[in-house]
Amino acid sequence: MNGASAMEEDKDDQKSGIGEMKTTSCHVFGDSFSIRIIENIKEDYGLFVWPCSVILAEYVYQQRSRFAATATVVELGAGTSLPGLVAAKLGCDVTLTDEADKVEVLDSMRALCKLNNLNCKILGLTWGVWDKSLFELRPRFILGADVLYDASAFDNLFATVAFMLQSSPGSCFITTYHNRSGHHLIEYLMMKWELKCVRLLDGFSFMPSSKASGLSGNIQLAEIISIREKR
Repeated sequence: MNGASAMEEDKDDQKSGIGEMKTTSCHVFGDSFSIRIIENIKEDYGLFVWPCSVILAEYVYQQRSRFAATATVVELGAGTSLPGLVAAKLGCDVTLTDEADKVEVLDSMRALCKLNNLNCKILGLTWGVWDKSLFELRPRFILGADVLYDASAFDNLFATVAFMLQSSPGSCFITTYHNRSGHHLIEYLMMKWELKCVRLLDGFSFMPSSKASGLSGNIQLAEIISIREKR
């Protein structure tokens, strides 16, 4: 059970397929609002709210004065999209993205927007692929929860992030990740793509105790900017 949410089984959403179960979790932010997430767990596939997502969503809420209405936000590898949905609830212009070939995930994003009565753009975006949609994005904030888990994808991720940061002066990439091995690779790729970390926080340092008590792991939050902007 996710300590950041009151999770109850939604029997209407359950299916008879082997190894498949759907639940609905409710994530509350202060006295302001809540976001409902449909989580789907199968034997060979997971689409559920990870601790990094809960922490990043809480950070977006606590930084809501920065995420002023009409601010443009792109969430990478969004999955259940909790941070992006919080930004949308705050009035931001949000684009939720995940890999272009993950049709089920993209469909789930549309369902989540409808469930929460939010109007977000849904986009299939594969890191390291330079298509028209990427060139059209001009976010003020790029969000990424637990996107630094597969070292083989790091270079493509940073290439995509660097391109968007350089194309949108004054923008930043905010990410939460488990403090696993691979930090030297992350540091190398940040240098390679001319990126700089301007804020690094313990992910639990700003979490309300009621939410933090149900989460585990050594999770950090970083704000990253480009040191080179396109002219």
